[in-house]
Amino acid sequence: MRIGTYTLLFITIFSFNCKSEIEESCNSKIFQVTATAYNSFAYQTSSNPNITAFGDSLKPGYRYIAVSRDLLDSGLVHNTKVKIEGFDSFFTVKDKMNKRWRKRIDIYMGVDVKKAKKWGKKMVSIEYCIPIKDSIF
Repeated sequence: MRIGTYTLLFITIFSFNCKSEIEESCNSKIFQVTATAYNSFAYQTSSNPNITAFGDSLKPGYRYIAVSRDLLDSGLVHNTKVKIEGFDSFFTVKDKMNKRWRKRIDIYMGVDVKKAKKWGKKMVSIEYCIPIKDSIF
């Protein structure tokens, strides 16, 4: 019993310290955006629908998003982890959208067109973290 109590205490303290380090090393950003969905088909993307604008290969089953270019300017850059309202895990920025879009994300849904159509178009809140660069004085 005593070992279990000490183990639980250690895990609690360790988790708190890790969270503090993460919070201190970045600035959290929250935005309201329009969220749509897309699939790996040429008629929705380009002649090579499995390659992103960043040059990454899309793989169905992974949690990827494309972002509008104004969000890139807000620190939501390639490989950033993003929490999207309504989902329980993070998505990774792997693609960028056409220049005409503003405050918008496109959620990658592999080849499941029905799922993408069911998602439709929604306003959601997204949250991500911009690392704080060490300053040299």
